[in-house]
Amino acid sequence: MTKDTPPGDRIAKVLSRSGVASRREAERMIKAGRVSMNGKVIESPALNVGEQDKIAVDGKPIKAADEARMWLYHKLTGLVTTERDEKGRDTVFDALPEDMPRVMSVGRLDLNSEGLLLLTNDGGIKRRLELPSTGWLRRYRVRVKGAVTEPQLEQLRQGITVEGVRYQPMQVTFDRQQGANAWLTIALREGKNREIRRAMEAIGATVNRLIRVSYGPFQLGSLKPGEVEEVKRRVLRDQLGDNERPKPKRTRNARSQGKKPQR
Repeated sequence: MTKDTPPGDRIAKVLSRSGVASRREAERMIKAGRVSMNGKVIESPALNVGEQDKIAVDGKPIKAADEARMWLYHKLTGLVTTERDEKGRDTVFDALPEDMPRVMSVGRLDLNSEGLLLLTNDGGIKRRLELPSTGWLRRYRVRVKGAVTEPQLEQLRQGITVEGVRYQPMQVTFDRQQGANAWLTIALREGKNREIRRAMEAIGATVNRLIRVSYGPFQLGSLKPGEVEEVKRRVLRDQLGDNERPKPKRTRNARSQGKKPQR
């Protein structure tokens, strides 16, 4: 920040922390002319907001920023990790309990993947955990069709390039052969789009089940499909430097909230 830059946070960050939208979506809202500050429509996201500034979206004042919270969610297959889907498919947000606040996903799991998905109401946490520099290990249980050999898996351990995209070395362990399928444990730090599926295809293997079991220090554990569990404030503070006081964990199951079961 230069000496001529007003103090405060960027407008998109303020909107994100208040639960209005992610930073990227907030920037789109600003460019669409939906956001105003002190009664004047904002034309650019390159604006800092002070404590006394009044922000409104579509003419309605935004609420004060919620305290930072995080949840663990056991995503089912058949759900997309987007807030709205242009194809009309069910989303993870449709399946959440109705008493959940507005949340954003930390990263994504594709339509046919399942397992641990981190959710947060805080755009700063989302951005921080998605940055490559965070480098948290994501661990997956992976089932592939047929058998795989150690020379094949060694290609993944050394790093592999697929259609011009370079994937960093993965930690790969062969677990067992189960009938016509092989089970592997794969851990990586990048998490590029469909990274494991594309890398496996490049060595001649097809993934038919992919389950994320951990994201950094956060574990899927015994969380059941469709269930949500809030991370305790103490754990959030220890892992992310969150200074908020701990609050009790709450567990909800989307199926127990009158939601339509997902296939």
